[in-house]
Amino acid sequence: MYQGLGVGVVIPPWNFPCAIYTNMVMASVVAGNAVIVKPASNTPVIGFKLFEIMEEAGVPAGVVNFLPGSGGEIGDLLVDHSRTRFIAFTGSKEIGIRIFERGAKVQEGQRFLKRVTAEMGGKDAIIVEADADLEMAAKTIVISAFGFSGQKCSACSLAVIDEAVYDQVVARVVAHTEALKVGNARNGDVDLGAVVDESQYRSILAYIEIGKGEGTLLAGGGKAEGNGYFIKPTVFGDLPHDARLVREEIFGPVLALVKSQDFDEALAIVNASEYGLTGSVFSRDRAKLERAGRELDIGNLYFNRKCTGAMMGIHPFGGMKMSGTNTKSGGPDYLVNFMEAKAIGEQLY
Repeated sequence: MYQGLGVGVVIPPWNFPCAIYTNMVMASVVAGNAVIVKPASNTPVIGFKLFEIMEEAGVPAGVVNFLPGSGGEIGDLLVDHSRTRFIAFTGSKEIGIRIFERGAKVQEGQRFLKRVTAEMGGKDAIIVEADADLEMAAKTIVISAFGFSGQKCSACSLAVIDEAVYDQVVARVVAHTEALKVGNARNGDVDLGAVVDESQYRSILAYIEIGKGEGTLLAGGGKAEGNGYFIKPTVFGDLPHDARLVREEIFGPVLALVKSQDFDEALAIVNASEYGLTGSVFSRDRAKLERAGRELDIGNLYFNRKCTGAMMGIHPFGGMKMSGTNTKSGGPDYLVNFMEAKAIGEQLY
């Protein structure tokens, strides 16, 4: 039989403050647990409104508990507490590692090992082979990179392009990028809104400056017009494989383009990343696609389509390596993370 673990802590992210919040909380509840939800510091109001909806829907008092505040004060306390049975987290690699380490420590009076489920971001790549539909690949790269202003863990931030078609794909990517409009997201005719806050804004602009020293600026390259944290969709090319823009998560509208000599090198470039969340391969060669499926260390891999937009129940979501614990939210295996199994046997006499 399966039974709930007990009382857990849910720490959702700011970038999907409704969808991921609801998924993490209700998965815990239907598995038989009570939770304390600490919403992201940027999005406490949305978190509270969802809490009200859950109460209105009939969730019993005390099953879902809402506790906003800073991660450094409240988050550490909740993670460390001896009665916290599990922690469900979505956010940055650095905070995920911190939670994993703190959760592993057995506190005084604690009689179990805490279970941690974590989704910790990515450096998501799209591979384009010479035999691919190049126009479709270029459009898809731009959609994957700049939708939601690049502020999602599945966003494409690296394209690895066969050198035989590199110039053709780059030209199309740049053209599609330059056609994008940045502005207030309340206006229906914009493609990119503002990034979330000043801290993220400054971090992204700093990466853009790093990119100017590592490769060739092909599009964008700085602040966009408007009264807000607006950044132009930015593309860099001719980057070395070990460049910071190729290896580090930026979490904003910045795309790195690199050449590959062949499919072997393309796979090696992608697998060299410490992350393994999402990715995509564009090719008409079935053997290459099957090989990518076997060899790429990626939790959500797609062929000839974008690397964003996992469909719940069809593409259970969760990364490998430093992208998290591969706990595959949105699929049947996810609920098992919030339960423990008990085997009962009886000998009849």
